[in-house]
Amino acid sequence: MLAVYDLWAFVAENWRELLDGLVNTLKVSLIAIAGSAVIGIVLGAARAARIPVVSQLTAVYVEVIRNTPILVQIFFIFFALPELGITLPQFTAAWFSLVLWGGAFNVENFRAGFQAVPDQFREAGLALGFSRLRTFIHVTLPIGGRIALPSTINTSSSVLKNSAIVGPAVAYGELTHTSFRILEATGRTFEIFFVLGVFYLALVTMLSVLIRLLEARLALPEEAR
Repeated sequence: MLAVYDLWAFVAENWRELLDGLVNTLKVSLIAIAGSAVIGIVLGAARAARIPVVSQLTAVYVEVIRNTPILVQIFFIFFALPELGITLPQFTAAWFSLVLWGGAFNVENFRAGFQAVPDQFREAGLALGFSRLRTFIHVTLPIGGRIALPSTINTSSSVLKNSAIVGPAVAYGELTHTSFRILEATGRTFEIFFVLGVFYLALVTMLSVLIRLLEARLALPEEAR
């Protein structure tokens, strides 16, 4: 009971800093999840349609991001780009790094989803007089997007968890970086990392539940039966 009391006392003493860190984590994560989804849809469609040049450049982007550590990517964006005259604020560098990382994985998620749409569906759209763009918007995207949705759950969760890497790397005050500052001030190692773990467990669980509810609501007729 004493340990529980000490834990609650620790949270009560530092709740304002933890709340600020939580808000910053949500900011950078939500921007990154939305941005990586947009990249995944646009470039995944380009890859699925095999658009010349764009498809090849996208393949290079995907291979570079997926085959290098995210920490190296963050350091390159925040520390190396200023050598080229491109300096990003901490917040921008944080979400931009996560968008690039998550986007590379979502490209493959959506590419696979779009390619799984039966050809006869697209042919039916063209037969109705739709342009290729309208066929994509009204046929391929709704079906392929739903097929890709389960795999985006893992990517979105990983984007959220990787915010814990980005924050300390660029000194952005999200949960993990804030926790390090509290640790330096208090020396309460067990308490801060226990609370930090509970925060991330709750956040990732809530995100997974929300996306799975969306997945169930948007399920294809064959999956719903």
